[in-house]
Amino acid sequence: MIKILIVLVATALLTFTPALAGEAKVTRMISISGHGEVRTVPDLASISLGVVSSADTAQAALAANSKTMTDLVALLKQADIEERDIATSNFSVNPRYDYGQPEKPQPPKVVGYDVTNTVTITARKIAMLGDLLDKAVSAGSNQIYGISFSVSKPDAMLDEARKLAVADARHKAEIYAAAGGFALGDIISVAEGSGFQPPIPMQAKTMRAEASADVPIAQGEQALSIDVSIVWEIE
Repeated sequence: MIKILIVLVATALLTFTPALAGEAKVTRMISISGHGEVRTVPDLASISLGVVSSADTAQAALAANSKTMTDLVALLKQADIEERDIATSNFSVNPRYDYGQPEKPQPPKVVGYDVTNTVTITARKIAMLGDLLDKAVSAGSNQIYGISFSVSKPDAMLDEARKLAVADARHKAEIYAAAGGFALGDIISVAEGSGFQPPIPMQAKTMRAEASADVPIAQGEQALSIDVSIVWEIE
């Protein structure tokens, strides 16, 4: 009886296995990437303005630096730079050493101190930026680090870039479908990879106090872009 039962079970498996295998369906897919880009003129500028002061003593260097920085911050506020847009980004007090001559070295000897104070500002009126930098130099800022430009409200432009990215992906997919002799089915998945461009940097420069003309500023254009990857079912 047991042997007969085993034979019956084995026969049943052999009977139904081909049917189950025949029901398996392999989904054919095509994955395409799309790129969308919108260009616009940036309306924000970020600048780091520094004051470096040197003196024989740390106290004297600090006093000179504090006075110049106080005047600089007051000037920035007069130029309609809001307090929320002015932030200290670096402050340091460093001794200067005399190591003697190469042919007659000596133990390091402190001969003075350098005090550095830097504020990073956000300028919301780029048209006034050249005049602002000129006045900052005249007020005592002797270090101006890289200027970078950005867009204050990118959301609407990024949404437009998303539409362009999807359209780009579909355009490519339809070309492949026509060339391959198949039709696009339902979208299986959409994945976004942001291609948003970082602020545009300008080369860092040291400004000299004798500058008298407005500093020429050209912010150019900034690209806001989105990349998408879309998977379609092949019919």
